[in-house]
Amino acid sequence: MNAINSNLNSNSNAKIVTLCLVSLSALIGFTLSTLLKALSGAFAVIAKAMNYDWFKHGLPVAVALILFFSLQFNKSFLVWADEVIAEIKKVVWPSTKDTRGMTIVVIVMVLISSVIISSFDLLSGFVLNQLIK
Repeated sequence: MNAINSNLNSNSNAKIVTLCLVSLSALIGFTLSTLLKALSGAFAVIAKAMNYDWFKHGLPVAVALILFFSLQFNKSFLVWADEVIAEIKKVVWPSTKDTRGMTIVVIVMVLISSVIISSFDLLSGFVLNQLIK
């Protein structure tokens, strides 16, 4: 029975790891695409290469796919990812009531500190304007 639970847990972890890797690869591909667009304005070589669809679209997709497959089939990475998931499952998360209470405290403290900083900014701006005049 314990072996069955372990196998189900491993399959569940594999799905989580695969979903995370797909998300990471998509994010890296999008970041590379955006970076190429930004750099094409500064570098003529990249601007010329951006005229080719294989460079403009194919390079980010190829990098994302290489990243995904290199991590998905790397045994040491998968062992590490399983260990991370096992440790995260051990975390004791706060209750919904505690989370709401802490969120309200944070919001109130942010509002109080923003009022203090804003009033200091207005006061110091007023004093500096009076000194300049």
